[in-house]
Amino acid sequence: MAPPHASYYDARLRQGAALVRARRPYLFKNAVTGLGLFAVVGGIYYYTLKAVGQDEFADVKVPDAPRKLPAAKPN
Repeated sequence: MAPPHASYYDARLRQGAALVRARRPYLFKNAVTGLGLFAVVGGIYYYTLKAVGQDEFADVKVPDAPRKLPAAKPN
C-alpha cells in the first residue's frame, strides 16, 4: 500500500482549504482579466459580423443557369 501523497485536493478531488487560501489573493485579478478578455473577443466578433454584414456583393458575377443538353434519342 503506497503512502498518501500531499495534495491540495481531497480524495473526492475537491479543493482543500489550503488551495482555497492560496488562490484567494488572485481571485479578483483573474476575474477582471477574464472579463477583459471576454470583452475584447466579443468586440472583435461583433465588429467582424457588422463589417461582413455591410458587404453587398454587387461586384460578384453570378453565372447564368446551366444549359440543358438535348435528350439522346433511343435506338
